Amino acid sequence: MEDTVTSKDELQEGYTYTLSAGVGEHFDPEFKPSLTPQEMLELGIMGGAYFSNAALQEFPETWYRKAKRSKDGLQHKELNFFNVSASQSRKEWQKKGWIDKDDPRGWIQWYFRYYLGRRLPEIDARQIKRWKAFRRHATQIQRNCKPKDLVCRPRQRQSLLHWAYDSRRM
Repeated sequence: MEDTVTSKDELQEGYTYTLSAGVGEHFDPEFKPSLTPQEMLELGIMGGAYFSNAALQEFPETWYRKAKRSKDGLQHKELNFFNVSASQSRKEWQKKGWIDKDDPRGWIQWYFRYYLGRRLPEIDARQIKRWKAFRRHATQIQRNCKPKDLVCRPRQRQSLLHWAYDSRRM
């Protein structure tokens, strides 16, 4: 039985989608993120200001119990795991063509919805291709840093965290 989710996000009022896979199940075989949405939020991503309160209601409350969240809605680099700013603005994402109507908050919103069980084959293929291309940053860390040296290339490490790669293991 498929469930329907209605987004309460102010960027996407009335948007609905169907969950056709179980939470965290039936991923594309080429898509193997090393972090769940909950783990990403607990570690600290996007300066703690990625989702508004309304948008939070779309995802399981358990994902946010230990999340590092901004109290004022602004990004704070100290809420990121690596204590650095490592993201561009949504305007910049739009200018580069990285945003689509189904996920106006970008890749992370796509991943959270995909993890929840939404499947949109064309969009999924595009986002998985982007995720695989981001792996180049992990390769740079592996080539230029000593194993598990978390102070080496912190911006790249934080960026990888935003893409569900866990560079703490590298």
